[in-house]
Amino acid sequence: MLSTTRRTAVFALCLAASVGFAQTTAVRVRGTIQAVAPDLLTVKDRSGEVVALVLPAQTPVSEIYPMAMADIQPGSFIGTAAMPQADGSELAIAVMVFPESARGAGEGHRPFDLLPQSTMTNATVADVLATPTGRTLQLKYKDGARNIVVPVDAPVVSFKPGDRSLLVPGASVSLSAQMVDGKPTVTRVSAGRNGFQLPY
Repeated sequence: MLSTTRRTAVFALCLAASVGFAQTTAVRVRGTIQAVAPDLLTVKDRSGEVVALVLPAQTPVSEIYPMAMADIQPGSFIGTAAMPQADGSELAIAVMVFPESARGAGEGHRPFDLLPQSTMTNATVADVLATPTGRTLQLKYKDGARNIVVPVDAPVVSFKPGDRSLLVPGASVSLSAQMVDGKPTVTRVSAGRNGFQLPY
């Protein structure tokens, strides 16, 4: 088994390679916190790799929390990870309802790194249509429109400012990291409270 120092070195090399040694490009790490120190966060990512990252004191922390499908109404600004379907629609993996203060953030449609071929659409809900198996969200954004089918079991979440009390062993996290002074460093982290699992 690799030591924490060795794992950190290996992750640093992988992170550097993945961003072409660019110091300002972030990559995403999703997983579960293994250990926390004042300036170090150790995470087991979804592939099973354990990585240790520098955790600066000023790192922004957000809390991801569950919402209900009924909270999504025409006019809501949402982001949804989804998989393209044969009929041209997209099947939601999860839906993020943005707070009003974040309306417009990342608006548009693009590839997303959650799964092969998955997408992310940040857009305003034009209408919500009931279906036998869930809901269809008709979305509009600056350069287009999408229909997103949301199954009844798709997680719906939102976020709000959090603090380091969320960063405990066992917590589900999604974070951005980049190389800073040759070390993999957390630049932003989102976490669930009391065992809540982040959908992406």
